[in-house]
Amino acid sequence: MMLQSKTAVITGASRGIGRTVLETFAAQGCRLLACVRTLSSQTLADFEVIQSKYGIKITPILLDLADEESVKDAGRTIVGQADTIDIIVNNAGIASGGLFQMTSVTEMRKVFEVNVFAQVLLTQSLARKMTRQKSGSIINIASTAALIATPGTLVYGSSKAALVRATESMATELGAFNIRVNAIAPGVTRTEMFDQMTEAARDSLVNRGALKRPAEPQDIANAALFLASDLSTFITGQVLRVDGGIV
Repeated sequence: MMLQSKTAVITGASRGIGRTVLETFAAQGCRLLACVRTLSSQTLADFEVIQSKYGIKITPILLDLADEESVKDAGRTIVGQADTIDIIVNNAGIASGGLFQMTSVTEMRKVFEVNVFAQVLLTQSLARKMTRQKSGSIINIASTAALIATPGTLVYGSSKAALVRATESMATELGAFNIRVNAIAPGVTRTEMFDQMTEAARDSLVNRGALKRPAEPQDIANAALFLASDLSTFITGQVLRVDGGIV
């Protein structure tokens, strides 16, 4: 029970990596504020199953990262409902692919709004509570696209690179309050985004790794658990690559 009595905020918690992080944290005794863009009956039923299975509480929070007012409202709601905020996992984001010459500034603004600006805005509001507690762990889900310039990743890779740089600044400034800030950079991972890629693109990325397989969402969730737990109390300002050994 590595997260017993702790409270975590997870964005993009209804599917993919976020959903797996949610259940992984629940299995370790963590109370959860699950941020989702839409709250369907299927999502609510899924959360009920997790609550019953692990005996923890999940509070759904509506959050649309593309809407600044929604981000502000979610921040106020979370701060008002949570006695403490021990962990933040900034997982939600959007993808975008396209070659440099075919990329519009409009598309860049849209992706940066979600993948960078909204992440910073939400974290600012929640980190105020952490600074009063003088403790916390913030985990930003970036991507190896931030570190490796493969064709077609100008917008997505640049947005995730900005998130990595923001992680370093947050770590530097929040360390005085005993708040750790780290990023995870997954390689190609079996999520809905994986299914949207062409087979050739998937194979190219997989074959660059030493392990020659895509990541499973659980691989990323395990890394998030490590960074959220007391096993990593002297780790901050780092980018943990979970990419199967791309060198």
